[in-house]
Amino acid sequence: MGPSESKSRRTPPAAGQVPPPHGDELSRAAPLVGYVPSRMSTNTALQGTQAWAKPSPRMWAMRKAELGLLTVLALAAGVAGAAGTGSLPGTIGALAGVALLAPFSLWVTLRRYRAWAYQEREDDLLVSRGVMFRRLSVVPYGRMQFVDVTAGPVERLFKLASVRLHTAAAASDARIPGLEQAEAARLRDRLAALGEARAAGL
Repeated sequence: MGPSESKSRRTPPAAGQVPPPHGDELSRAAPLVGYVPSRMSTNTALQGTQAWAKPSPRMWAMRKAELGLLTVLALAAGVAGAAGTGSLPGTIGALAGVALLAPFSLWVTLRRYRAWAYQEREDDLLVSRGVMFRRLSVVPYGRMQFVDVTAGPVERLFKLASVRLHTAAAASDARIPGLEQAEAARLRDRLAALGEARAAGL
């Protein structure tokens, strides 16, 4: 037997052992049990449900527009008040206060926008929100009384809407803001249908 032939031959596995994949068998090897891909959320993999959905990016644009308008109004009010008193230090102080407060308000607004998320599961809907105090609402489909879609003037300007879920207990009501109008209508119809189906099965 030549040296090359002895290298190509593998040692048979011992009794009770499974031979490791070799060569082309690596591509056909079964995935590890319990393996979670790095790009998949661990919660999603464990629950076997859809991934968390987020509000539309237009919601962030709307929040920035609202914050910009409030900043301009606060700046104008501060300057007008300081100018009415004829105090130059007061005017400078008003400008400095608005300049310091605006970035912090923008950061808080961004955090609040990113905190909103919802997940449609088989028997209930999860709604997550909150910056300093995180809150997770679990709304069973069978306990939903009705679902409505609301849109204020600013939301309509950005083609957005909010979905509000009403249950028998007011404390368990939930709201999902900043949705595209088509997504809000789809979610409303789906939740209403699931609520009727679950309530009929109780």
